[in-house]
Amino acid sequence: MPKLHWEDFEPGAVALYGPRLVTREEIVAFAAEFDPQPMHLDEAAASATILGGLGASGWQSCCLLMRMICDGFILNSTSMGSPGVEEVRWLRPLRPGTTIRLRSTVTDKRESKSKADMGLVKFLFEIIDDTDTPLTTLTTTLMFGRRESRP
Repeated sequence: MPKLHWEDFEPGAVALYGPRLVTREEIVAFAAEFDPQPMHLDEAAASATILGGLGASGWQSCCLLMRMICDGFILNSTSMGSPGVEEVRWLRPLRPGTTIRLRSTVTDKRESKSKADMGLVKFLFEIIDDTDTPLTTLTTTLMFGRRESRP
């Protein structure tokens, strides 16, 4: 039985998830299958790119973010998915050997206008490094079941 419902999320609430070490091997393996650009595959080639060295694909960062929120709270909630992502920003490269955490901030919440058993929670998710520097940010609204439907 899921423990977290729409009522459990309050604007301003901050949570941290992780840590997770990101390795060179997983960066290259992800890139080889899903984003085979030189900056994600090979140190020498990457040094000549805008990244200035090997860095994870931004899409890998999004996948890591999703895994961390699933492990952190989604799988223990009444999550009903999301109507979409509002913004993703890749602020700094995610380098091999970086230990990341995920900072989750509730920025807003509201009742659903059309579904009495559901509410919406807006989040700012930030992948941060060990100095709390944001590497990736993602803003999205998630839908959660309510403990009790409103009339």
